[in-house]
Amino acid sequence: MLSMWLSGANALVGPARGRASAQAKRQASTAAAKATKQMGEWWLASVAPAAAKRKKKKRS
Repeated sequence: MLSMWLSGANALVGPARGRASAQAKRQASTAAAKATKQMGEWWLASVAPAAAKRKKKKRS
């Protein structure tokens, strides 16, 4: 009886667990991509000199 009950509970909870783990994987990969992008920008900013800003012309 307990085995049947656990099988039924697992059948109901299984899809929700799958969706939750898929969402966790998506969030983890998004966080890793953001961290990689920020690290790359930081390294490039420290290696390359800052670009000179253009001065705006005054209109008369």
